[in-house]
Amino acid sequence: MDHAMVRDRARAASLRRSLLAGVGIASATALLLTGCASADTTGGGERTTIRFLYATGDETWNNVVSELVDDFNEQSETTTVQLDPLPAGSDYATAIKTMDATGNWPAIVDMRDTLTYIQAGKLSPIPETVTELLEPDAVAAAANGDVYTVPNGALNGEIGLNIVYNKTYFDDNGLTPPADYAEFEDLLAEITANGDVPLATAAAEVWPSDQLWKQLAAPTFAEWGQEGGFWTAAQNGQASVEDLREPLQKLKDITDQYVLEGWQSTADAQTTTLLVNDMAVMATSSAGIGRLNDIAKVDPEFEAGLFIVPAEDGSINVLKNAVNGDTATGLAISAQAAEDEDQLAGAVEFLEYFYSVDAADLMEASGWIAPNIVASDEITRNSSIPGAADYFALLESPELVWYENTSPLANFSGFNTFFRQARIEMQDGQSSVDDTIAKVQAEFDKTVAAG
Repeated sequence: MDHAMVRDRARAASLRRSLLAGVGIASATALLLTGCASADTTGGGERTTIRFLYATGDETWNNVVSELVDDFNEQSETTTVQLDPLPAGSDYATAIKTMDATGNWPAIVDMRDTLTYIQAGKLSPIPETVTELLEPDAVAAAANGDVYTVPNGALNGEIGLNIVYNKTYFDDNGLTPPADYAEFEDLLAEITANGDVPLATAAAEVWPSDQLWKQLAAPTFAEWGQEGGFWTAAQNGQASVEDLREPLQKLKDITDQYVLEGWQSTADAQTTTLLVNDMAVMATSSAGIGRLNDIAKVDPEFEAGLFIVPAEDGSINVLKNAVNGDTATGLAISAQAAEDEDQLAGAVEFLEYFYSVDAADLMEASGWIAPNIVASDEITRNSSIPGAADYFALLESPELVWYENTSPLANFSGFNTFFRQARIEMQDGQSSVDDTIAKVQAEFDKTVAAG
């Protein structure tokens, strides 16, 4: 970005500060918790330091966040963003609750439980100067008409939840990605018959347990897509956890017969190493093209591909990204930071940068799919990563079926964590499918009763 653009950004930030002060949005008390003004060693005056809390993930996402913040800090004359990462293995939704309980809100938060915190008044509306940079389908207003979260990546649904595989092995053994669920079962059996391990999964943290489960459960969830989603139907008494028996049984059978041992203590990122070292032919992933990029970094010669486990009829059911809802993710500005004009102006300035073409190009070059910005035609797309063509082809697949499955329950994320742990215990042989269904239903009923 040239110096004239930098000056324009600085003037814009200064103008926003003046406007905010004019309407009386000012409070020095939040400064102690959400950031501070620090002396600028370059002689350009004082800079406002703001914190950015985000959930760490695969290597690609972590690198993207770091590079974006470094690039922003180099060009901004008014704001310094300080990364506040939550280490992998933590329950991020629980961490946000703890942060809220201690009153220690950063300026920018990678949100979970969005609707809960909107209703509690913990988030500040995101101004139009940010939302106008995004395609209309990438943002959604809350019930009061304000927008509170904006996406941290492309809203391509859960296409990132897929199976990454060794293309060379497939070619050498005459195998192809499955066209329906029966072919997926045959694929697992054939690799096993070759004396090799078909699949690596991870459960050192609870969230990777979604990676295979959601692919198996998607056909059942999709059946309720027109009724507000499975969990809404369950809340209304139209569906129950018993309806998930078939995918739960599939999950247990696959784990028992085809998954590499030690999955309970395997970290998600570790599946990259297992794959390139030929310890498994396939691996579950939720990183999408980011996982392909990780593999290319570890072994540039490794030929990776990916596919999503299809339904019995060959459909590829993929959950839409909920741009607003209780479990929706996205970047938000905390209400606590918004009480300080400099904090708010700094947060807005960073988000405006986040949705610029410059930032999108940096994301794409690093192996991340940039958010759906209005200027998407100007983005330099990265098609050089081995296997990336498979990812982009999924977006155009005639078998792709989008469905919705959100829940308005305020405590749904807590139930979701319980359900994940219950599935892990079932896969590990600590409980039967029957016991899992019973205790998950009981927990869901408690969640519904709590409102």
